Amino acid sequence: MTRRPPKAGRAGDRRRGDQDRPATRVAAAAEANEPDARRPKKYASSIDVARLAGVSQSAVSRTYTGITNVSEQVRQRVLEAARQLDYRPSMIPRIMSTHRSNLVAIVMGGFYNPFYTMVLEQFTVKLQATGHQVLLVHAESGHTLDSVIPRLASYRVDAIVSALAVLSPNAAEALAQLRIPVISFNTALRNEWVSPVSCDNIGAARAIADLFLARGAQSFGFISGPPTSHASAGRERGFTERLMELTGRPVTIARADYRYEGGFAAALHMFAGPDRPEALFCANDLIAFGAMDALRNRCGMLVPEDVLVAGFDDIPGAAWASYDLTTFVQDGSRMVDEALVILATAEGGRAPVVIEPVIVPARLIERGTTRRAPQPHPFAVEPFP
Repeated sequence: MTRRPPKAGRAGDRRRGDQDRPATRVAAAAEANEPDARRPKKYASSIDVARLAGVSQSAVSRTYTGITNVSEQVRQRVLEAARQLDYRPSMIPRIMSTHRSNLVAIVMGGFYNPFYTMVLEQFTVKLQATGHQVLLVHAESGHTLDSVIPRLASYRVDAIVSALAVLSPNAAEALAQLRIPVISFNTALRNEWVSPVSCDNIGAARAIADLFLARGAQSFGFISGPPTSHASAGRERGFTERLMELTGRPVTIARADYRYEGGFAAALHMFAGPDRPEALFCANDLIAFGAMDALRNRCGMLVPEDVLVAGFDDIPGAAWASYDLTTFVQDGSRMVDEALVILATAEGGRAPVVIEPVIVPARLIERGTTRRAPQPHPFAVEPFP
C-alpha cells in the first residue's frame, strides 16, 4: 500500500520546514528575546512616578520645580519612585505651557584666550544660581557672535549673553527679531533687544599713555587686535589720541589677531628698522607675550630697559615671573554681573528694555615691564605714582 504525502499545512510539514530553516528560527528567537536592542527606550513619565509613589502628578511636578509646598515625606517618596523608574523630568511640557525655557544661550569663542574661559565659568555659575540653565554655543570667531545668529534662531532660549561683540547693524537687527534679551560685551551696537556691556577701553588706553610718558618714553607703538574688533579700536583710539594731545607725535601701528603668534610676528615687523618705539602697548596680553618673546629672543632687546611693554586683560600668565606684565584688569566678573542685571530687568518686564550702554572701568596693574626709574623727557605730564 502506497503512502500519500502529507497535506500542505500539516504539523509534520511545518516541523520539516522549520528544520530546513534553522537561521530563521534563531533570528526569530533573538528578536523575541531582545526587543529593547531594536526599539527606542521607553522613558518613565511623571504619571508613572506618581502612581508608584502614591501621590498626585502635580506633587511630582512641584517636587522637581522647587516649589516649597511639598512635604519632605512626599518629596522623598517621589524621589525614591523616580530612582526606581529611572525617571528624568522633561522641560518640554513646561516650555509648551509657559512659553519659557529658563534656558540662556552663552555664545563664546576664542577659547585660546583665558579671559573667555574665565567669563564662561562666571556666566555659567551665576546663571545657574538664578535658576537658569545654560546652552553653550561656540562661535568660530574669537571676537564676534555674528556668524552664529542663524543657529541661535533655531533654539528655544529665553536670552543670549556673550563676551563677543555684535559687529554689523544687520546682525543687531537679526538678533532683535528673535525678541529675546541679548547682552553683548564690547559692542558699539544696540537696539531695544540688544544691550552692550563694555570695558572702558578708551579710558584705559589714555592711562597707559600717561604711564609710558611718566616712565620716560618718547616714541610709541601699538599692536592691535583684528580690525573688526570694537575693543581693540577703542584701545587704539584712546592711546593715539592721548599721545597726540601730549606729544604731537603719531604712534606706530602694527596689525595682528589676538593670539601669541600674531604678537610675535607684529613685533618683529615693527622693530625691524632703526626707528624702534620706546614703549609698546598691545591690545591684549597674548599679543604682549608674543611681542616680548620676539623682542628678547629675536631683536636682542631688554624689557623694560630698552622698551616698555603693556597688555590688556590681566590673564593669569601676566603675573608669571617670565612675563611680569603691566596690564589692565578687564573686570569680567563685574561685566557678567551687569549683564545679569540687564537680563533680570528684561525678564521681569517680559518686554524689551532700552538701557544706556554700561561702561565698566579697567584697573591698571603695573608690573616689571614698565617699572623703571622716571627719566627726563620733553613732554609736560603729571608724575605717575
